[in-house]
Amino acid sequence: MADQPSLWDQLQPEQPEQPEQPEQPQTGRPQEPPARAAPRILRVTDLNRRVRSLLDADSVLGDVWVEGEVSQPSFPPSGHCFFTLKDANSQLRAALFREELGRAVVRPEHGMNVIIHGRVRAYEPQGVYQLYVESITPAGAGDLHARYEALRRELAAAGLFDDARKRPIPRWPRRIGVVTSPVGAVWRDITNVLRRRYPLVELVLSPSVVQGATAAPAVVRALQRLYAQEGLDTIILARGGGSLEDLWCFNDERVVRAIAEAPVPVIVGVGHESDVTLADFAADLRAPTPSAAAELATPDGTQLTTILGRLRDRSTAALLGRAADQRRFVEAEERALVRLSPDIGAARQRTADLIDRGGRALDDRLERRRMLLASSHDALRTLSPTATLERGYAVARGPDGRILRDATAVGAGDPLQVILARGTVDTRVEKTTGDGTEDLIT
Repeated sequence: MADQPSLWDQLQPEQPEQPEQPEQPQTGRPQEPPARAAPRILRVTDLNRRVRSLLDADSVLGDVWVEGEVSQPSFPPSGHCFFTLKDANSQLRAALFREELGRAVVRPEHGMNVIIHGRVRAYEPQGVYQLYVESITPAGAGDLHARYEALRRELAAAGLFDDARKRPIPRWPRRIGVVTSPVGAVWRDITNVLRRRYPLVELVLSPSVVQGATAAPAVVRALQRLYAQEGLDTIILARGGGSLEDLWCFNDERVVRAIAEAPVPVIVGVGHESDVTLADFAADLRAPTPSAAAELATPDGTQLTTILGRLRDRSTAALLGRAADQRRFVEAEERALVRLSPDIGAARQRTADLIDRGGRALDDRLERRRMLLASSHDALRTLSPTATLERGYAVARGPDGRILRDATAVGAGDPLQVILARGTVDTRVEKTTGDGTEDLIT
């Protein structure tokens, strides 16, 4: 098998092949050695970049598990963690960024033996290679950690840890459900914190074992009992500290899915700040300790007076501001009305003049109509049959009731009705003549 090229050989740039030179004829002079090609000089940046590309291309270095001892961990303000991982013969620089540190099962401490999963890469600015940590777990818990990581990736892919699922915690809760052991210190700590901090809230305990083989189904049943309660505002799932094995029930898929299905926001406070379980990822809010969970679930009752005073001041200021705005609006409307209002006195004077003119015009018109009516009345009286009868004339009606205009229309003996100006006369015809009209005229 041919020898593998060394790292230095891989770093060297490929040299172009030189054309074969024809053999020179043998002469008495010694032959000069062939001229060597000038070496290609790399910049430091180019060299570091090439080393990094070689490390990135190595599939083994891209997914490694390393066991060692943590030495001199540092936690700068950026939230990251930097430390040295060493054994009896070697050491390796390691970087644990803030996001991975928040998900870490343990917090690196000096002298801690750990198993780290991550990748090896070169850091070009300093020309060093280091281990970028993706997960860290105490040595001896490798199997549990592998199960933890596999389940975490599966549940994350299912969307159970999405930030969009997180709900805000009610600021002024009335009833809070608690799932924990009723005989442990955690329940006493939660009740003491809430009694001191916010005694107005009502606590509903759903007891459960929180350690052992039966803990996971017991926690699920305790949560479901609270889900059946009405009027709960928040649920606290809490347990004290312990080893990874002690807290394993909170990494159970059944518990994680039960938390994700909660109808109200859930706060998980399990272990200490360095203990991170899968239940923390599914919860609406993670608390570093059970006591912190109780504090995060309620406002500080000792500050209620201050809060109420602040709300009173804000409401008073808002009302006064609203009243001032309305007052300015009314004043502006008043000025507009004064500017746009008509001259009432002039309008009243014009109205009075119009009424007087209208009255005079109406009187004149009525008088003219009265005179016309009187004239028409006189004309009608003159033309009325009654006026004719008053002058001595009469109207005769024949037996059939028709007015007689011709004497030949009746004969002797026919009854007549003669209508006078005042009254009627019934008579009979004795004789008729065909003329005599001239006598009436004269």
